[in-house]
Amino acid sequence: MKNQATQPVAIKRPELTPKALIHQKYGSKACYKIEEVQQYVDNACPGLAIPQQVRYMYRCSLDLPDLSVTSDTFTKKKEAEQSAAKIAIEKLGIQSTTNDPTPQEAMDELVARISGLFTNEFLSSSHPLTGHIRVALKKMGACFGRIPISVIAASDVKVCNLCRVINPDVESDPLLLISLVRKAAKMSDSLVTSDKEPWISRQGAYSAEVLQLLADCESCQTGCVDIGALLIPCSTEKHPESLSLNIDNNYYYLDAIAQVLGGADSSQILISRTVGKASSEMKLYFHVPKVSNWPAYLLSEVEGKNGSLNLMLNKRASYLSGQRIYGDAVLANVGYTWKSSDLFYEDVSLCTYYRLLLNKVPDGHYKLSREALLIAELPTRYTSRMNWKGPSPRDLLCTFCRQHRLCEPLFNVKFLDSPGKFSELSRTCKNWKPSMLEEEIEKANTEADHVSNRDEERVSSFQCEVKILSRRGDPILVCSVEDAFRKEVDSIQNAALKVLLWFNEYFKQLNMPIGKLCLFGEAHQINVDPVHFLKEFVNPLSLYDANINFSSRNCTSSRSLCNALDREQETEIIFSNPEGADSGVFPSPGSLTCISYVVALVKNNGHLEEILESNDEFEFEIGTGSVISQLEACITQLSTNQSAKFITGLPPKDLILAASTKSDILLSQLSLDKCFLEYTVKILRVTEPLEDRLEQALFSPPLSKQRVDFAVQQINENHAASLVDFGCGSGSLLDSLLEHSTSLEKIVGVDISVKGLTRAAKILHTKLSVKSSKIQSAVLYDGSITDFDSRLHGFDIGSCLEVIEHMEEHQAHLFGDAVLSLFCPQVLIVSTPNYEYNTILQRSSLPSREEDPEDKSVPCKFRNFDHKFEWTRGQFEHWARNLASRHNYSVMFSGVGGSGDVEPGFASQIAVFRKQVHRDEKCIKMESCHPYNIVWEWSNKNSSVAT
Repeated sequence: MKNQATQPVAIKRPELTPKALIHQKYGSKACYKIEEVQQYVDNACPGLAIPQQVRYMYRCSLDLPDLSVTSDTFTKKKEAEQSAAKIAIEKLGIQSTTNDPTPQEAMDELVARISGLFTNEFLSSSHPLTGHIRVALKKMGACFGRIPISVIAASDVKVCNLCRVINPDVESDPLLLISLVRKAAKMSDSLVTSDKEPWISRQGAYSAEVLQLLADCESCQTGCVDIGALLIPCSTEKHPESLSLNIDNNYYYLDAIAQVLGGADSSQILISRTVGKASSEMKLYFHVPKVSNWPAYLLSEVEGKNGSLNLMLNKRASYLSGQRIYGDAVLANVGYTWKSSDLFYEDVSLCTYYRLLLNKVPDGHYKLSREALLIAELPTRYTSRMNWKGPSPRDLLCTFCRQHRLCEPLFNVKFLDSPGKFSELSRTCKNWKPSMLEEEIEKANTEADHVSNRDEERVSSFQCEVKILSRRGDPILVCSVEDAFRKEVDSIQNAALKVLLWFNEYFKQLNMPIGKLCLFGEAHQINVDPVHFLKEFVNPLSLYDANINFSSRNCTSSRSLCNALDREQETEIIFSNPEGADSGVFPSPGSLTCISYVVALVKNNGHLEEILESNDEFEFEIGTGSVISQLEACITQLSTNQSAKFITGLPPKDLILAASTKSDILLSQLSLDKCFLEYTVKILRVTEPLEDRLEQALFSPPLSKQRVDFAVQQINENHAASLVDFGCGSGSLLDSLLEHSTSLEKIVGVDISVKGLTRAAKILHTKLSVKSSKIQSAVLYDGSITDFDSRLHGFDIGSCLEVIEHMEEHQAHLFGDAVLSLFCPQVLIVSTPNYEYNTILQRSSLPSREEDPEDKSVPCKFRNFDHKFEWTRGQFEHWARNLASRHNYSVMFSGVGGSGDVEPGFASQIAVFRKQVHRDEKCIKMESCHPYNIVWEWSNKNSSVAT
């Protein structure tokens, strides 16, 4: 007798919708009619000459034999239908009959359901199973009218659901499923089955009228067809291979599959659930396992035989379907569909198989949805709904959970509203709507305002917690995001992305010990239940250890699909000279860049083997990790309308097979020895970051030009002959200074980005070589501005414009001490964004429904996702005054954009430090040290570029 703790738990049925209840009682007698209604929306500003906007709404009329009702207007047709059904239910007093059945009730219903599949009335329906019955009735001899049990289990959803109530384990094991179907068939008086062979047939013969009806509905398809399929061997030492199923429309397609698998007939073939899209017929077919001392047929004792069956478990096929697949398996897309008497079929190639595998990897669905398997990566941050491309993180996480047969992610959204208002709501992805929370928050705030001080400032924000549960409801992990967001949608999307990125990292380290797994989760604010986690994700470990073991001398290691093109570190690449004129418009962090590209497989001798992937328009945001690092490194050195080529080593072979539409040829004929990938890319357009667009739109001239003008004024007032730009980036300030008349003779730039310095060198070299100016020399150094280099000591003026906010705060303090105590410029100009001005900038952009543009107390985002901090005026002045007092400098505060006398001050706040000693007096003499590397050097007599 089984222990009570191990007894199967009945799965609760979901609550029926109003429309489903109406269908349950009236069926096709319920008639829904949708009426489109136009509504005019009044203008928010009556004084403006703006025409009224038209909004289309829907109203539904429901006609029943006993009643007719009409709904209110709704924005969606489905909502109108459900509303009309709800009204009818209330008026008719219909009660829901969705009480959870007991296992015995489910078994009784299963017997009735299977018996009904073999009635005369059922054969006149458009159910997919009628196609199987029609073929069975054409067979001769003992096989006449016999239907394989696996076909019934795979073709009828209701049968599967009832079996799941009786024993939830049928979800993962088709053997248990067909054992229950056979048990129910033996309990029916109208059906016949066998203890030796897995089939079911009708007790008596069908009527002549029914047979004639089947003949009249016979498909017009004739002849034979060749269907592309795959054989997935049970042995992990063998690779999946293509095969062709030759199917005669006059015969049963399952017999052809049985022949491939070495079965006597179709009754010996088991069928998995649908693989891939639910609308397809792609399934895995495998032979009934042969085990010594196997009973006459599969009875409930099969549950105790799983220890022996594990020896025949097909790990790759099982991972693909989420069920236990035994022995060799055939993956094919063929079968009978609803409302069609013809045989449906589509070819399945190796490319299809590897794309199915890729779709189960955390970032695989993102790659596939963007149709960029070789260049796209799951972005490391969620910036905004406008800049994010492809499915949202929330949708990606839902897809990942479905692929692994987990429950829908549960999002617990916490709404915080000081002083002390708090609301927490839990919801799954399916029923999540921002408007739902808005209404509840508004109601809660209205009630709270009656007892709170109405003059208090309200600061509202959202936090989100994500829970991932198994199909049985066991907790797998909980992610609590500490960051708060102004919008509910942002809190959900960022929490979902955090979980996705964590899963992505785990799939790259599948052999991670349990202890490290938990610590790894805690470091990412994720609490993992190791027992339940490993129970759900044991198959990927088996799959990736054994399946992805292709070898090629010049291929990178490929332990899993997740390792494909994993290049987090900045990688040096070799690319050809750009083609096309320099437009001067370069991609920068935060900018949206649109490119076209072609990825080709090339031999070392330059022979083109195949174009693997191409895209006429691909858009992504610079600096978010949404493409491979080699690609971003290349295009950030190109301007709009320029193109270039670069090469990389091969990614894992399975990713190449997933990308190539000719994967069958590749696997069978192509040797990847001495091959590489060649990328050809062209920048089509660049959209500047939101921060830059706002500055240009709201300030005339733009803030960037105002900062340059401020620097020019300081240079000329101090008659500065030498300038060093700390954090020069791509040389925008140095380039702009060449357009002005200044006293400068020597300019120097320092930055840690070689890519930016390379671009700056190209621009400065071109301008200095063709334009006459007072500049005698120019140098660009690669180095950190917190490290001292004695070659930059004692310059007349130093600049650091909009740089320190890209550091961590402690690094900004280190820089301040280093520049004033070691570099010792006579004058230092430092600018940084004024955080208090962000309310004006962000209210200028179009607010979403969740925002209140008049609420100035709502926390603002930083102006750029790369900013580590942004200081208020008080914080900036405190930092600057402390520096000046410690290092014998005076400091003056100014700014550009706005006015210092009007709240909230300047958009960019500026501090000007001046050395409090005579101009000829020197700082303490420093030892010679040269940690910086020269990237480029120029003089008015000759120029050179560092190698």
